[in-house]
Amino acid sequence: MISSNPVNDVAERGERIVRPVGSLFEWAIDNFNGLLVGGLVAAGIVGLMLIVRWFGRRLIEKHPDPNSWKSVIGHVLARTTVLFMVAAAIDIVTNFAPVPARLQRLTDILFIIAASFQAAIWAREIILGAVRSRVGENPGESTLGNAMAIIRVLVSVAVFALALIVILDNLGVNVTTLVAGLGIGGIAIGLAAQGIFADLFAALSIVFDRPFRRGDTVRFGTTVGTVERIGLKTTRVRAVSGEQVIISNTKLLEQEVTNVADAKVRRVVILFGLVYKTAPEVLEDLPRLADTIVKPQKNCRLVRALVTNFGASSIDCEVVYDQRTNDPDVIARTRSEILIGLAKLFRTERIDFAYPTQTTYTAAPDGTLVMPWAPPAKTTEA
Repeated sequence: MISSNPVNDVAERGERIVRPVGSLFEWAIDNFNGLLVGGLVAAGIVGLMLIVRWFGRRLIEKHPDPNSWKSVIGHVLARTTVLFMVAAAIDIVTNFAPVPARLQRLTDILFIIAASFQAAIWAREIILGAVRSRVGENPGESTLGNAMAIIRVLVSVAVFALALIVILDNLGVNVTTLVAGLGIGGIAIGLAAQGIFADLFAALSIVFDRPFRRGDTVRFGTTVGTVERIGLKTTRVRAVSGEQVIISNTKLLEQEVTNVADAKVRRVVILFGLVYKTAPEVLEDLPRLADTIVKPQKNCRLVRALVTNFGASSIDCEVVYDQRTNDPDVIARTRSEILIGLAKLFRTERIDFAYPTQTTYTAAPDGTLVMPWAPPAKTTEA
């Protein structure tokens, strides 16, 4: 049997009917239960978000250092906006109480906009917090701290542009052309400024990989100096000879860089040669002789002292010791003191250093070799 009342047919199928109301008061009376439940749920969620935001502010107060991850989480939670709370509350209420389709659409649009921008704000805070924890806001801690303003702009533009695309897509706008245009424009800008972007990414890799920091002594190529500034495009190093060396970040990372500051122990090698007349017993006694000079030096430990080779005009030897310091001036002074000490000790022990020489042997008329040095004097017994 087919019913003649279409309203009853819809009611029997369990579908929700939005009846026209004469006033807002009548609509509220008719949907009191739904509004009450929706309002309680919305109030609970808004209250929870307010507690989360308060907790984020407390984290910031307890951990004022912006480089700590607890402070980063606090900044993320504290940036929960009131607009997002209101939009979420309205959307929840309209889901529990029947409202006109246009009003429902407006609340959905409001929630999409608020949620997209809120997600962009959270993403920006997380990204900037991660960069800040590595870079540091204080230029004294990291020379890229001055670049945080530019990084903020780039990150903000990226996340809010993505949020705008999400909003337009949810509103039914065809964003394919827009995304393609942005992609083509990005490629064109990238090709035009590829050198700048290469140095920028190299600077960021220095920040995150940390091969060296400001104040470290580094060696690359023929340059040895202290890092004074790491910029977005160049790194400036104060050479030991006093001049400032400026090199692009890309070229700097393309070559081998030695970070001298990370060396906890410096190994120093002293090479010298002794004359061939040196007695083998003296050569065997080299470790003891060298230890008497190296051991009194502060933070120094003898590694080895031995003969390494028979050279063209000398018996080649080396003294190797470790010194626990990173100060190049201290290392240079200690090396000088050890060299002077070895020179004094060898003079006392009558051990002669060798220098490039050439010995010519001649023969007497009878074929006897004439030695190039005088024979030792014979001692007469008293």
